[in-house]
Amino acid sequence: MQLNKIPHTYTIISVVILICAALSWVIPAGEYARETVEVNGSERTVIVDHSFHPVEASPQSWQVFGALMEGFEKQSGIIAFLLIIGGAFQIMNSSRAIDAGILSFLRNSRRIERFGLFRRLGVNNVVVAFIIILFSAFGAIFGMSEETLAFVIIIVPLAISMGYDSITGLCMVYVAAHVGFSGAVLNPFTIGIAQGLSDLPLFSGFGYRLFCWVILTTILIVVVLRYAHRIYKHPERSLMYGADAYWRERGEEASGETLEVPTTRSAWIVYALIMIALIAFSVNYPQTTFTVGEGSLSFPAIPVFSALFAFSGFVALRKSNQLFILNLLGFTIVFLVTGVMGYGWYLVEISAIFLAMGVLSGFANNENADTLIGQFLTGAKDMLSAALVVGLAGGIIQILQEGRIIDPILHGLAALMGEAGRITSLGVMYLIQTAINIIIPSGSAKAALTMPIMAPFSDVIGISRQATVLAFQFGDGFTNMITPTSGVLMGALGMARIPYEVWVKWFFRILLLFIVMGMLLLIPTVLVPLDGF
Repeated sequence: MQLNKIPHTYTIISVVILICAALSWVIPAGEYARETVEVNGSERTVIVDHSFHPVEASPQSWQVFGALMEGFEKQSGIIAFLLIIGGAFQIMNSSRAIDAGILSFLRNSRRIERFGLFRRLGVNNVVVAFIIILFSAFGAIFGMSEETLAFVIIIVPLAISMGYDSITGLCMVYVAAHVGFSGAVLNPFTIGIAQGLSDLPLFSGFGYRLFCWVILTTILIVVVLRYAHRIYKHPERSLMYGADAYWRERGEEASGETLEVPTTRSAWIVYALIMIALIAFSVNYPQTTFTVGEGSLSFPAIPVFSALFAFSGFVALRKSNQLFILNLLGFTIVFLVTGVMGYGWYLVEISAIFLAMGVLSGFANNENADTLIGQFLTGAKDMLSAALVVGLAGGIIQILQEGRIIDPILHGLAALMGEAGRITSLGVMYLIQTAINIIIPSGSAKAALTMPIMAPFSDVIGISRQATVLAFQFGDGFTNMITPTSGVLMGALGMARIPYEVWVKWFFRILLLFIVMGMLLLIPTVLVPLDGF
């Protein structure tokens, strides 16, 4: 099929909305009763077992025209986050610090080729593998998902500069994090909730899930490196070759950039203001408790990182303006991870820290307020198309909910497992979770929706509840990377400038590979005695 014959992203999502509306006229409406329970210290709304009952039908017709507005309301957090991130990075990009940093990184990375091991492995291969492992670990440990949006705009230009394409860059960050999400080891938003609802010890079965994460991450590394090698040799084979001209042109414009731009006086002022703020935060938050699984670690993270910034920022300012801005970006990421793991930061706090980074980097680059506002609006405008897609995708969920057909779909799928054997039943559970994830991409919401049904049913058919949680885990993760109802996917594609229809065409076979591998990894949980299962 020629790319120009593939429907536009908006067309695809609009058709899905119309199909969902049509289903609301066909599928009998129904609902489960729900109750609020406490799971791992947080209140969750869960389904009451055996409570499914028919309700008055609510077929959707003219409501499809309100789906965009409803989707915007539902996905408002991610949409605002996209616009803020786009604006903040546009301000930072005006300094060309990121471009210069990427070029400097690539030049310096060539130096390690003199070592035999790196020469045989290939420096680019090592860089790609390391980034994939890093983001996959983030996904497996604390459920990195929305946070990847801030990194797409950094990693995609890096991949282009290495001779690859935007698809490779998206795989290195977004896909890596979601493969880690699928093979989660300690993710509190999926594993923690699912195990709590299944009355299992928190993060039990750690060993086998760690094995699954290693297998899935290794597969991703092999797939991405093979693809990247092919694109490096024949760039024109990339589905994004024409569209990636934007990134290549930006790289060519930055080809003469260096990290030797003289430091401005305003950069020293910005440094002083940041230090005042960090000292205040260090006094107010002298200790930070990082929770990983059932364990926790407390140490003075903010004072320590503030001291490191004080030293590295001073050294950077002595060298150049752009190096200071890169240092600011690096510590923004450090404090982002600290906030997410130590203080439960989410979109509001993350967008705030990146907005502050953008504004401060702009002032450090000696820009005035009017110029910063213009740059911010330019960056936000570039994200508008992605924001529209996210809003439209949110309309799918709205139509399903208003049509009262989500619960009937779940009830009907659960009935399929009634007469099957153990392995078949586990496989059906897995496929049900995979299918449901297409319409409910939120892991915590789906855990609350499905685990109260799946966990007791697994007792009846002789499958361990741990295996049921693993089936949920795999089903929750893989299709996140292709479902049009995922605001994070749509946002990441928008930032990477990859049309949804192109992504589906490229990623579909890889998705099937992961789904099949998920099923193979589930089989030992039924046939082999495993710790925690």
